[in-house]
Amino acid sequence: MNDVFDRVEKKYILNKNQFETIKKILKKHMNTDPYHDDEYTISSIYLDTDNFDLIRTSLEKPIYKEKVRLRSYGVPSLDTKVFLEIKKKYNGHGNKRRIGLKLKDAYEFIEGKIEIDSQKGKELKYTINHYNLKPKIYIAYDRLAFQDNEFRVTLDRNVRSRIEDIKLEDGDAGKLLDKDTFIMEAKAINAYPTWFIELLNEYKLYPCSFSKYGSIYKKLKKEGKI
Repeated sequence: MNDVFDRVEKKYILNKNQFETIKKILKKHMNTDPYHDDEYTISSIYLDTDNFDLIRTSLEKPIYKEKVRLRSYGVPSLDTKVFLEIKKKYNGHGNKRRIGLKLKDAYEFIEGKIEIDSQKGKELKYTINHYNLKPKIYIAYDRLAFQDNEFRVTLDRNVRSRIEDIKLEDGDAGKLLDKDTFIMEAKAINAYPTWFIELLNEYKLYPCSFSKYGSIYKKLKKEGKI
């Protein structure tokens, strides 16, 4: 599995009818993710400062932004392989670097108790120490993923979160952001295929700036919970 990703990413907000229709169209044109034949759950812990500086900066829509998260596929045990990621975006162009390790080791690495002797490990350590990052919010959602060579499309729903029990092994329950929020993300190194451009035009779908973490942060801030 590739642990360095470099591509252009665009997000689109769908309603439920669009979600169901586009899902069928994608199945006709693309293969499902080679690692996941059906819908699966992604769970993430987002690291941030005590004042949530990373997400507050990101919401200001700067040319450059970054975030750090610990991610698992499904609910892991402490011995399950998970991924510690640093994701950077410059002018809409995304770059993600990650390392795979056991969950218990990931926790110890974040706390500065162990070292990872690799370039990506050193980069992550520097970023965590530089900002004094800590686990702040747990976010999970259900995903369908489609792949066609370097072109990838994902469909996400049931975005949920919690700010207590911020442990990946504690299950994937959380408060829904919005039951009617469906997100499609297209990721490509080169241009979109013609059929996909026609799909966007037919359903009048336009790229937008949407962040699951950002949306949840704003909602929690409005509710006075953070």
